[in-house]
Amino acid sequence: MPSFEILPQETRKNFFSACSLIKEIFPIPGRFRGALPSQIAELSRLLTNNMGERPLSYLGRPNFLSAYIHYFLPWNIYRLCLLLHSIDLNLSSGDSVTDLGSGPLTFASALWIARADLRNVPLEINCIDRCAPALEAGNKFFNALCASANTWKINLIRDDIDIRRVTRKGNKSSLVCAVNLFNEIYGILPHSDTKALKHIADNAAQLMSNMALKDGSVLTVEPGVPRSGQFISLLRSSFFETGRQPLSPCTHVSDCPFFNNKKRWCHFAYEASDAPKELQRLSAAADLPKERLVFSYLLSAAVKKNNTENKLRVISDAFPLPQNRFGRYGCCHKGLVLLAGERKQVENISCGSLVPMTSEFKGKDEKSGALIMEVI
Repeated sequence: MPSFEILPQETRKNFFSACSLIKEIFPIPGRFRGALPSQIAELSRLLTNNMGERPLSYLGRPNFLSAYIHYFLPWNIYRLCLLLHSIDLNLSSGDSVTDLGSGPLTFASALWIARADLRNVPLEINCIDRCAPALEAGNKFFNALCASANTWKINLIRDDIDIRRVTRKGNKSSLVCAVNLFNEIYGILPHSDTKALKHIADNAAQLMSNMALKDGSVLTVEPGVPRSGQFISLLRSSFFETGRQPLSPCTHVSDCPFFNNKKRWCHFAYEASDAPKELQRLSAAADLPKERLVFSYLLSAAVKKNNTENKLRVISDAFPLPQNRFGRYGCCHKGLVLLAGERKQVENISCGSLVPMTSEFKGKDEKSGALIMEVI
């Protein structure tokens, strides 16, 4: 189960090598290097605050594709590696994976880097995206990343993901994933339009479930902003209607304590100081310094026994409390919990980790309404 500490040494080494490989495979002529930071900044603007101005096939533009590959691809791979190295995807020989909105094969590359245990397992990965140049660039990078040791079959499928069309032809997969896909749809909605957001969540859950085998898993990863947290909470409810239960990060099938909670949302944060210095310098040059990597995610599957029912999932940074104490928020079948204790005790617990539940709570926190649990 995920605990977002420093990446395992081998994964970190592989990620650093992948960053060097990007520069080698996609060299930028000297006369264009100076423009890269401004192109990154412009693409970031279109991906965040100005989504309505973004063309549908923005990665088909050479300048944006270059900015994405040199900046967004490595950061997204790093963020995914933090998650993928520790969750159970239940993949075995001969299984297929369908990745919706693959872009430059971000998920497949991160999976190869983070999961050494799967590299010799024959898998078939269907990478679906509307942008052929992005798929082709990603395939070029992935082939170089794997070199001659690749045991995975990559299928590039140029197609648009229309969540209004919840049924699709083709074989079903053991794992269906969507990384940074749905925020491109709900990102243009007014924040007050919860009804439309729920409609998108319903369609997304139905689409992904229809593409997965009955006993397959579904993984959704979104930016860790409040709107994404709200979407993930709605998506969790929508998956119940398709017969799929949350496996992670949820430790339970009780109601989500963040449903309609406008002040707090389920997300996980990781300090980015361990990233390659050159990547950090590029971020600074684009005026987009990366201090933390944040994401929300949901792994769902058909009805299975969740063995974490009596545990608490830590979902926040440590923060000071009165009387020189510290706390972190957590989630369990009882709802939102404030995990409290001495500073060193609390700081030694990682965001994303699982903590055994105590037999009793110490009342409720006046500020958040969360149940108070003392650090064991």
